[in-house]
Amino acid sequence: MATAYERYNLHTTPEKFFIEACDEGADAVLAIDRVSNEMTLTGKKDVPPSAVTRPICGIMGTIRLVAGMYLIVITRKRNVGSLLGHAVWKVVDFEVISYKKTVLHLSEIQSQENKTFLSMINNVLTTDGFYFCTDYDLTHTLQRLANTSPDFQEMSLLERADQRFVWNGNLLRELAAQPELHRFALPVVHGFIVIKPCRINGKIFEWILISRRSCFRAGVRYYVRGIDSEGHAANFVETEQIVLYEGAKASFVQTRGSMPFYWSQRPNLKYKPKPIISKTPSHLDAFQSHFDSQLLIYGKQTILNLVNQKGSEKPLEQAFAKMVSEMNNGMLNYFPFDFHKECSHMRWDRLQILVDAVSEAQEEYSYFMVNSEGKTVAQQRGVFRSNCMDCLDRTNVIQSLLARRSLQSQLQRVGVLNVGQQIEEQVEFEKVYKNAWADNANACAVQYAGTGALKTDFTRTGKRTRWGLLMDGWNSMIRYYKNNFSDGFRQDSIDLFLGNFAVDESDCPTPLRVQKDWKFLTLPIIMLVAFSMCIVCLLMAGDTWTETAAYVMFWGAASAITATIILFNGQDFVDAPKLVHKEKMD
Repeated sequence: MATAYERYNLHTTPEKFFIEACDEGADAVLAIDRVSNEMTLTGKKDVPPSAVTRPICGIMGTIRLVAGMYLIVITRKRNVGSLLGHAVWKVVDFEVISYKKTVLHLSEIQSQENKTFLSMINNVLTTDGFYFCTDYDLTHTLQRLANTSPDFQEMSLLERADQRFVWNGNLLRELAAQPELHRFALPVVHGFIVIKPCRINGKIFEWILISRRSCFRAGVRYYVRGIDSEGHAANFVETEQIVLYEGAKASFVQTRGSMPFYWSQRPNLKYKPKPIISKTPSHLDAFQSHFDSQLLIYGKQTILNLVNQKGSEKPLEQAFAKMVSEMNNGMLNYFPFDFHKECSHMRWDRLQILVDAVSEAQEEYSYFMVNSEGKTVAQQRGVFRSNCMDCLDRTNVIQSLLARRSLQSQLQRVGVLNVGQQIEEQVEFEKVYKNAWADNANACAVQYAGTGALKTDFTRTGKRTRWGLLMDGWNSMIRYYKNNFSDGFRQDSIDLFLGNFAVDESDCPTPLRVQKDWKFLTLPIIMLVAFSMCIVCLLMAGDTWTETAAYVMFWGAASAITATIILFNGQDFVDAPKLVHKEKMD
């Protein structure tokens, strides 16, 4: 069976890094030359006694920045549970170590740019939700793993991994090029994993939820929407719910992803920028590429489009429906559901309309199940592909409801639930279930939008509350700030980490040297001064009320005019990505 090494020591000398495999019986050492960057396989006898030694948890990979190559290692991990007897780890901390001993060879500008690139790498690494397993393939569902060949079983974890979900694939490219080094390579997934032992009717079973974020067309809300020319949808996430009980195992898979055609929604200081559908003739080509891939991997698709069917979201819903119709594929079923209209005035019980409407499709798609004798008794033949605008809040609510319905059938089939019993009646399990799905929503939302999810009060309690509405308002305010004033940096960080942008070690100018337009600094200062003077004039009245009113009107008008100009040129004032050209982002 394919495995990676589990325990490591990092030995550092001025000339080399020696990464020693410390598993029982292992003698392998990965030697990295800090000058030539060459990686070779050697033995423990070659590690100099003078080397500085410390334990590490694994290798994330290597990356080239302005100062040269850097080694990224996992320094702390936390066990989140056991999946089919395999320990699953969440990464807690990393360290980025320079091959070069100093940065004296850099100019002052280069040194500053190198610091910026380093902060970008750390920005991604400190985003919660990196997981790995040294002896189990976390990138594949139970069903995909069950339908593999003997050759696949003999491949290394890196070779057999689903590249959509290997977030450090770019960082591992040096190791990937040398098969003898593959046991040092840990494929790391990004998303959310929870593993919970649960009890119903005195029967203990494992309930597991895994969300795998795709590293293709990855990025942040607003800067990465829609689809790319290869058919990769923004914010694509595969979510698998697993049940393990006395040798039996069951799995139910759902997907989410941005509406798969060319559209954008650039931040421009407005609370909700207007989405724009691109005027390209190649929508259907990319759309078909996306669904050809989805049908090949998952089988039939029921598309649950949860966007509003009026206002600025309406043209997107119409475009989606039109493309499904034009594709004319019997394997695709399109189901629009105006979430906000149907559930307005806190009528969240109306979500049952959607669940009931797709119940026949869910029965047809089934789920994957292996009985306690190891025989496959059911295969999942299709998936629900859900989306709203962000594929976060509305989407997660619907996915949790569909997953519960599947779980009801699975638990009855393996004998945990008695005939006639409902999951909703199992108070302790319901608490675990709802909180895990809410935590899943928060994890995906933080990774894409920068804040926790909205509507999690319903996911946690089954009810929409006024406190939940207040928290949604608070999170929406934080999202507004981040989307406008920090997401450009976050997008650059992801593109650098994933290899969408490569740093040139030469003295060539990087995109970071692009200077902001004069109005970026001047107009906000003028607006702030004018607004301040307006307040001062109100507090320190003049000799007559007409004089005071004149001053207030003058400075108020100056403040309002400046603010209008800033809003009109909103895209010039937001924090936009620097490392990827606009046409690539569209």
